[in-house]
Parts: sequence; C-alpha cells; structure tokens
Amino acid sequence: MAERGTSQRIGAGWARVRGMLRAEVGESAYTSWIKPVTLIGIDGGVVRVAVPTRFMRDWIMGHYAERLRELWTEEDETISALEVAVQAEPGGEELDPIEPAAAAVAKVAVAAAEATVGESDAIGAPLDPRFVFENFVVGKPNELAYAAARRVADSQSASYNPLFLYGGVGLGKTHLMHAIAWHIRTRHPDRKVEYLSAEKFMYHFIRALRFQNTMAFKERFRSVDVLMIDDVQFINGKESTQEEFFHTFNDLVDNNRQVVVSADKSPSDLEGMEERLRSRLGWGLVADIHATTYELRLGILQSKAERLGVAIPAKVLEFLAHKITASVRELEGALNRVVAHATLVGRDITLESCQDVLHDLLRAHDRRVTIEEIQKRVAEHFNIRIADMHSARRSRAVARPRQVAMYLSKQLTARSLPEIGRKFGGRDHTTVMHAVRKVDELRHADVSFDEDVELLRRMLEG
Repeated sequence: MAERGTSQRIGAGWARVRGMLRAEVGESAYTSWIKPVTLIGIDGGVVRVAVPTRFMRDWIMGHYAERLRELWTEEDETISALEVAVQAEPGGEELDPIEPAAAAVAKVAVAAAEATVGESDAIGAPLDPRFVFENFVVGKPNELAYAAARRVADSQSASYNPLFLYGGVGLGKTHLMHAIAWHIRTRHPDRKVEYLSAEKFMYHFIRALRFQNTMAFKERFRSVDVLMIDDVQFINGKESTQEEFFHTFNDLVDNNRQVVVSADKSPSDLEGMEERLRSRLGWGLVADIHATTYELRLGILQSKAERLGVAIPAKVLEFLAHKITASVRELEGALNRVVAHATLVGRDITLESCQDVLHDLLRAHDRRVTIEEIQKRVAEHFNIRIADMHSARRSRAVARPRQVAMYLSKQLTARSLPEIGRKFGGRDHTTVMHAVRKVDELRHADVSFDEDVELLRRMLEG
C-alpha cells in the first residue's frame, strides 16, 4: 500500500510538472517535445525520464532539461538532478545517456527503425509555429542574417547558395531557419522543403547503411528544392557523414537547388570538418548573428509580451533586458517563467516578484559591482556621456545622474567617501555626502525618480 501511495504521489507530481511546463512553452512545443516524455522513476534524488529517440533526448537536454529539473525541485526539494535516457518503447532496451555519440546513434538508428516500420515521411524535424518572420525582432546584430533569410525565402530559385548562418547559442539561427521553411511552404507549396538537424541527417544516413537502403536515402535528399541543415557542427569528425553530406550538397547546388546551413561558428572555424567541405560551405553568403544589444533585447521582450497578451510593466522589461544578456532563448524563457508564475499564483508582475521568480538565473550573474560599472550604467540610463561623470558641468541634466551614480556607489560598493569622490573627477567627500542626502530626499518625494533609482540598483546588484 505504501509503495502504491508513493507511485501515485510521484505520478501526481509529474502531472503537475508537465502542466507547469505546458503553460510556459505553449501547446505546440508541449505536444512536440514534452508529451512524448515518459517518467521512469525517482531514485536517490534523481528523476529519470525516457524519450523514444536520441534526437529528441538531445533536444530535451538542450531546451527543457534544466527547467524540468527546477520544476521537479519545486515539487520535491530532495530532487537534485534529471536524467534523460533513450528508450525505443516502454520496457524496451534503454540507451545509456552518456554513451559515446557514434555508438549511440547506431543503436538508436536500429531501435528507431524497428519501432517505426511503416512510417513514411518522418524525416524532417517539426517546425515551431512561433518561429516565423513576423515574430523575429530585427536589430543591428541580426539584420544581415534576417535580410538574407528573407531573400532566400522569397526567391523561386537558388539565392546565395548556400546561405550559411552562424552565431552563438540562442541568438536566433533556428528561428530564421524555421521562418524560411514556413514561408516557402506557405507561399510556394509546390516546392519541396526538407529541414532537419545535422544530427538527424547523420541518424538517417546510419539507418540507411544499417538497412542497406542508401539509394533511397540519396534520392530523398537530392530530390528536394530546399535542403536546410541546422547545427552542422555536429558532424565534425564524422567522416562518412561528411562525405555523404558533401556529395548531397554538390548535387543540389549543381542543380540550382537551395541549401541553407546553420552552425555555431563560421565555415573556416569549424574544427574537425574536411577542408573541401569548409570551402563549399563558404561559397555563398556567410551571415553571422552577433550578441544582442540592450535595445534589441528590449524589443524582443516587448514583442513577446504582446504575443502573450500580458501587460508587463516597462520597468520589468527594462530590468530583464539589462540582466539577461547571454541569449534570446534564455531571455524569452525568463519572461515565460515570470508570466507563468503570475498567471498560476495570481500575483502581479513587479520588479520584486520578477526577482523572486528568477533568483537562480539572476544569481548566475552576481558579481562585484565597480564604480566604473555604476557610472557606465547610470550614464546609459540617463543618456549622458560617461565623461560627464568626471566633468565640472553643473546643469541638472548632468548633475542629477552624477548624484545618482555617487549614491549607488555608496550603496553598492565598500569604497569610502573620499575614494568615491576621487572617481568622480577628484571631488571632495562632502560633495558625495550631499549627493547621497539629495538622492535620498528625492526618492521619498518623487515616486518616478525612486523607481528609476531602484531599477538601476536592481540591475547592478542582480
């Protein structure tokens, strides 16, 4: 009876965890990626779940595993880790999640092939309906990649062949890849588009070798109008797969078929890739996506908030745009968490609630605040030059931000008043004392000013 009760409790917990994640990621992503995940059990604080293919396992690990672990920990504080295994079917052979890549793909290829006999078209990866051009926020870091992607999507013939998109994790490469595929399938339904990851390309190649069906594989991939391969760096060091991809690539280009490729590095920097393949990948247009700017991150948050139909205070969006800088994926994930929390617990979205919900994410950004950093952030916020922090100018437009920077330097650093004064153009310690008193008075008298200072403090302090 006790064991049955434990199983019921774990099952109920799993249902709640999946429900929370469903609210965060949306129905489409939930159906594609979370619904197929099955719970194996919990052992020693480790939640073990299974998925049917290695491709799906790697996608879960890259996009949802950390959030699943966090939700499980909220459900049961004894949970410390999440393990994702590959299991072709309930009770079937389980694949060690840390098995070497080549052997792993081979084993999964056999298991998946046996488990999916009779399936016809399950080659291309599913497209995320959120990843369309209309939802892509354009800024200086990504404008070239966006313009090139639009040109390829609009063109009836091969344009910039190949189009090679590269950039760091979570900056929008996959979004553009999906957007191209959606656009072509919608506007030119007669064109055959195949979108998949390099890993899945390799998986199908190994499957073709295993079942001695390489001719069907070649015909499948060389008969498309547009071939899109995501994360091509995955085939680094995979000689046989590179050979097949090289010939597929050449055949398509020679027949004026479009090829679009993405990676985390430029073609010339792809280690473990044959020289001739690196050369071919750089033939067309190579467009990189730079790290996001504050303005672009704020625009992305505003756009996502509109799509979610949720009113979010401007101060919260500004705070997130300043603090979450690593990737767009992390940025949007943070906003999803804030909105989901507010929706599920019925709490207003404020700077305080945002900081509470994202405490783990923000903690990763904790660091020692310097006076130079305070001056830079305050100058950006009030749209003045950093040089004005040290100048003798006394106009209110300059003096007030300078006082705020002195105030925050006193609050957030261990520097003495004379040390702070020296950092502001050699000012006397009494000037710093006056600035601290003045800012304190204004915070009590002016709500808007108080919010500005609090926002700056939170962004600096994390």
